[in-house]
Amino acid sequence: MDAEPEAGSAGVACYYSLLGIRRNASSAEIRNAYRKLALKWHPDRWAKEPAAASAEAKGRFQLIQEAYSVLADSGKRAMYDAGLFDPFDDQDQDLTDFMEEMLSMMNSAKPEKPDTIQDLQKLFDEIVNGMETGCAPWATRGPKRGP
Repeated sequence: MDAEPEAGSAGVACYYSLLGIRRNASSAEIRNAYRKLALKWHPDRWAKEPAAASAEAKGRFQLIQEAYSVLADSGKRAMYDAGLFDPFDDQDQDLTDFMEEMLSMMNSAKPEKPDTIQDLQKLFDEIVNGMETGCAPWATRGPKRGP
């Protein structure tokens, strides 16, 4: 096979290099690369070839399908990019679902407005003044207990 497996990927080549695309490829680029390679390596096209060539084509086609199934699904792709996706581990499905949900929430979250220098100065003043008076702004204000 052209693409050598990378370490730590369960013996499977990097899905991006397997499809011949960049890591920031769009959905359309992923789909086009998959279609091109699927047509080239489809086992039916290799049926008349010797058994070894036919078996190699079948293996490549399966890897191409696996790569496409992961990279075409945004949740699986995010997991794969984060190094958390393992196509051979069915036992951690709950963790996978949880991580997919967390990554999806992180991707859809609106970025917060960064604090200005004035906001930080005000926060610092509140903390310092609270320490001097013995009443921190984050402390609950309720009846004092004790002697």
